[in-house]
Amino acid sequence: MLRPVKIVRYLLGVFFVVAGANHFISPDLYLEMMPSWLPLHGPAVFWSGVAEVAGGLMLFFDRTVRAGGIFLILLLVAVFPANVNAAIDPGSVPRLEDMPPSLLWLRLPLQPLLMLLIWWSCDRPFLTGRPKAQSGAAS
Repeated sequence: MLRPVKIVRYLLGVFFVVAGANHFISPDLYLEMMPSWLPLHGPAVFWSGVAEVAGGLMLFFDRTVRAGGIFLILLLVAVFPANVNAAIDPGSVPRLEDMPPSLLWLRLPLQPLLMLLIWWSCDRPFLTGRPKAQSGAAS
């Protein structure tokens, strides 16, 4: 039976794979969200999509889950300016104009909560207080 932490981890993996794939399906949305002061909008949208897919896939494998969790947290920090830009200037993102501005602002505090959920679900021993399992025989 899967532990709740693994179920959450797998759900996050699916979420990030789908979100990353959406960068290729609807790149215009992400291009509109990019702050004007950031360079290379097209490559940034492309590579952030690749990064989301890769990070999401890393959550499915025990060998890569910790690196994937850290990677996704850093990715969320990197894309945070685009979310701030969408909240501050919703008119710059025509594809989101039907969304209530309060939802765009609500995304901002939810992003750190998502980071905490990733951190928790990646089963960090020093976060949970459990000793790290050691492999091999002790002498």
